[in-house]
Amino acid sequence: MGKKDPRVDVYIVKSQNFAKPILKHLRELVHKACPYVEETIKWNFASFDYKGPYCSMAAFKRHCTFGFWKAVLMKDKRLMSNAKSETAMGHLGRITSIKDLPSDKILISYLKEAAALNDAGIKLPPRPKSKEKKKLIVFDYFKKLLNKNKKAFETFNNFSYSHKKEYVEWITEAKTEETRNKRIATTLEWLADGKDRNWKYLRR
Repeated sequence: MGKKDPRVDVYIVKSQNFAKPILKHLRELVHKACPYVEETIKWNFASFDYKGPYCSMAAFKRHCTFGFWKAVLMKDKRLMSNAKSETAMGHLGRITSIKDLPSDKILISYLKEAAALNDAGIKLPPRPKSKEKKKLIVFDYFKKLLNKNKKAFETFNNFSYSHKKEYVEWITEAKTEETRNKRIATTLEWLADGKDRNWKYLRR
């Protein structure tokens, strides 16, 4: 049979009140659809393994997310469409209540399909490598502030393209000047400490 992880219980207890029933419901459906699933914590999120990575769920301040490891191989292309949405993370979109979830029948069909992919040993396709050298455009006002902060400047310059891009996009996506300025201040602080954009979610 499957295996529950007490750390997932703690994760749910510590989540926002709106998120608790969502996470409990998703957890129940995962075990119902795949009785041999094993729980764990990965990247500070509640994750489920079944013959390899299977699916995961996460709670934030105002919404929850749920994702399938091999969603790109699943039949319902809405999963990937949801993941690409500006207002969503994960393959079920932005979840703020149980009403935002697909029906239990649909969710269980997704979960069984994902499990079948792992049963068959089907692997994710390799990511295509671009031959073009990536160039990141860093806006002038951010460059000036970086140049004034030696530690932040060194950290940013030593980062990979993807790590730099995460910070730049986070700042440029701010919808107000006030939010943008706050994000710049936070970015400089984190860079000075040698942290990447998603340092909070890395396994400790």
